[in-house]
Amino acid sequence: MGDRSAASRVPRVAVVVFLLKGRAVLLGRRRSAVGDSTFALPGGHLEFGESFEECAAREVEEETGLKIDGTELLTVTNNVFLEEPTPAHYVTVFVRARLADPEQEPQNREPDKCHGWGWYDWDSLPAPLFWPLGRMVRSGFDPFLSPSLARS
Repeated sequence: MGDRSAASRVPRVAVVVFLLKGRAVLLGRRRSAVGDSTFALPGGHLEFGESFEECAAREVEEETGLKIDGTELLTVTNNVFLEEPTPAHYVTVFVRARLADPEQEPQNREPDKCHGWGWYDWDSLPAPLFWPLGRMVRSGFDPFLSPSLARS
């Protein structure tokens, strides 16, 4: 990374939520410079002083209006987006959660960032998936089977 602008960029932290309902997962179709029109999980940037669980709950509610509980840490990935209009680097914390009230329905509370939300069966996910999620799916990752990680 020899140029000055690349050296001044720093990785960001994102928290992304596998919101599970039966064998389905909540996905939204992105409106974004990065991954436009791909299907992705709800989530966003970790704010200063926030726990992963707090970030997950805040982002899901901001984007979908849903309240969650039972949040568990699943895995962390390192995602570098060099081919995008504005290159970016994200350390992404993946958690899973369930609906606080199973009768809740998702709303599209950020229509400038998402075409809408829907429940999709894990065994027949829509295409195209946002590439970090697609890579996890192709690797055999399953949020329904992955064990919880102990937090120290």
